[in-house]
Amino acid sequence: MKLDNALPFVKNVKAQTNSVNEVLRPVVKEKKKEVENKYNELILNLNKQVKLAFRAFDNGVAYRWMITASGDYKVVDEEVNVNFSSASKAWYPLEKSFYSHNERTYVQWPLDSIDKDKLASLPALVDAGNVKVLLTESDLFNYPGLWIVGNGRNGFHGTLPQYPLEEKETSDRDVKVIKRENFLAKLNGPQQLPWRLLMIAKNDGDLLTNQLVYQLNRATTDDYSWVKAGKISWDWWNANNITGVDFKSGINNETYKYYIDFASKYGLEYVVLDEGWSDTRDLLKSIPAINMEELTAYAKQKNVGLILWTTWTALDKNMTSALDQFVKWGIKGIKVDFMQRDDQKMVNYYERVAQEAAKRKLLVDFHGSYKPTGIQRLYPNVLTREGVYGLEQNKWDDSKKIDAKHNVTLPFIRMAAGPMDYTPGAMINAQKDDWYPSFNKPMSMGTRCHQLAMYVVYESPLQMLADNPTNYYKEPECMEFLSKVPVEWNDTKVLNGKVGEYVTMARNASNGDWYIGAMNNWTARELEINLSFLDDKQYKITIWKDGVNAARDGIDYKMQSEEVNKNSKLKVLLAPGGGWVGRITAK
Repeated sequence: MKLDNALPFVKNVKAQTNSVNEVLRPVVKEKKKEVENKYNELILNLNKQVKLAFRAFDNGVAYRWMITASGDYKVVDEEVNVNFSSASKAWYPLEKSFYSHNERTYVQWPLDSIDKDKLASLPALVDAGNVKVLLTESDLFNYPGLWIVGNGRNGFHGTLPQYPLEEKETSDRDVKVIKRENFLAKLNGPQQLPWRLLMIAKNDGDLLTNQLVYQLNRATTDDYSWVKAGKISWDWWNANNITGVDFKSGINNETYKYYIDFASKYGLEYVVLDEGWSDTRDLLKSIPAINMEELTAYAKQKNVGLILWTTWTALDKNMTSALDQFVKWGIKGIKVDFMQRDDQKMVNYYERVAQEAAKRKLLVDFHGSYKPTGIQRLYPNVLTREGVYGLEQNKWDDSKKIDAKHNVTLPFIRMAAGPMDYTPGAMINAQKDDWYPSFNKPMSMGTRCHQLAMYVVYESPLQMLADNPTNYYKEPECMEFLSKVPVEWNDTKVLNGKVGEYVTMARNASNGDWYIGAMNNWTARELEINLSFLDDKQYKITIWKDGVNAARDGIDYKMQSEEVNKNSKLKVLLAPGGGWVGRITAK
């Protein structure tokens, strides 16, 4: 750690130790209603300016710099090196530059082939022989985000974007840094810098229950009982291609009332108005086809909340007036898009949005964003974020990277950092050879049940139903599942899983029901699901599984029910790109 007014470290370093064993109760239950937070801590007092803290958990280790200096100062540089004694390969989210949506696939490389020219965002995963190690960070505030490059041998070297010196606005949503300062951050007074975190997993599935990013972030002391997670009917992915109506579909009140009616019928909490509802440079100017007062009144009558999309630039330029107007309209949240940076200036923007939204009891979904770093523990109104190579890629991905293997890699890497707005729910599904990108009528790669399983496996307290209501109305059996599956969980259990191959998770809902989701890569396989986690009661399980012809036609599935108990073991057959879901209810 190099400060512009640095003092030398003292020779006789004083050390403090501490042990913590507590239970955290998240406002929004992403994995569990209670989180065990147990660690040993060591703090080294290096001089009058700097301390270095370490925490050791059962499932990971972390360290951070704690600056105790007063007045104004700059962090000139921070050196981060992570080396492995016997690492064979890494799942590496290769990037082109610091200007990025962080929507990456995970390229597998031998660790010694990753050199200084290969830049990556976080998180990144390493196979270190007898364990998997995931590198990321937590508690990122007032400081730039951490990226990595390879050292060409056995590890990574950290790199961080320097403070912006000159920026250029190139469109209604893009502001690029064209010159940078020779320092990372401008600070004042005592500061706690981000935790550098290594999650350590003996089994791949252990990554799916690791909550260290959440645990290491600072906690809120405010009342966020008003925060309401839920599912969302989304307009943009399906290009408003609704049919069987007597009005011209598009960005207009009639179309959004159709979405609201759909959400109301199936108990979905929200409808999002994505790009097009307003002037993209002026959030106080809705388009003539949108009457916001009429639309919000209609939504309120139907017990559905509305969420508005905005570019970050438009919100930044007029945040107070825009958010105040949203509150007057009765809007429930905002979806902020296209930041594409994590220098100190942009990281501070995220916190300002979270703060200002919280003052007005507005929810936040960050798109065009960097990875999660635990902000939802301090600002529980920040429910989810993108920073993931998600379903939208089906609209244009000619390279077919948005495939089943990618989908069963994400939970072990990107999702370990926090909620991800992948936006699942496609009702047009195809096997790999039959799939093609379509902007206005997109389909997903893999089976129908592969999509359904995402609602159990993928964590997002704001979870999209990405397809259009017309398609969902045609699928009452699927809506029997999608209307009931929750977005918060009392408990999570990993039944089996292997990075890039398959995953099976069981989650317990607040009403006592259990949901099980299984997802597969392109290799057909049979898995066994052991229900020993159930209590002594008798249960009914409703199953949605790949049909016998799902390997040819991804839409093929079958719904069935049977009685089960804690002694039951279910045989699950997964097609290539397949999936399986079950809802377990007490008899």
